Amino acid sequence: MSHPSPARKDSASLLIKASAEKIYEAFLDPNAIAAWRPPSGMSCEIFEFDAREGGKYRMAFRYKQSQHAVAGKTSEHEDQFEGRFLRLVPHQQIVEEVVFKSDDPAFAGAMTVTTLLKQVPGGTEVSFIAENVPAGVRPEDHIAGMTSSLRNLAAWVEPEKDILV
Repeated sequence: MSHPSPARKDSASLLIKASAEKIYEAFLDPNAIAAWRPPSGMSCEIFEFDAREGGKYRMAFRYKQSQHAVAGKTSEHEDQFEGRFLRLVPHQQIVEEVVFKSDDPAFAGAMTVTTLLKQVPGGTEVSFIAENVPAGVRPEDHIAGMTSSLRNLAAWVEPEKDILV
């Protein structure tokens, strides 16, 4: 039987050209989450979302195409999961506990995802740090997914570029 490895830690970071306040708000708005959090090639459905310390959420990421390189954790085309906001430090830190809905023991256990927001010249450095990652989640897939979500977040919060007509 496979369990999360306490030593397993995956991370990804990106400099986003927006304020920490604007980025923090994008983590607490279910409409924003549905737009930016699913990695490229996936969509999001939110079933429950209580954005407060101790609040819970349930959602699913679904592949948009029937052919994809990585199978879903809940079914071939879907990742369902529930989470809880363990800690919310406005404009600085979000700590979540995430549990995948899966019959495969390789995806069992609670993963902790810490998001750090650090104001730097030119924007905010946003870092995802996932600890106790289930063994069934391949590191390269997880890092690619987190990086994709960060890019989506940047596209969601960064001001639009001036368009010359």
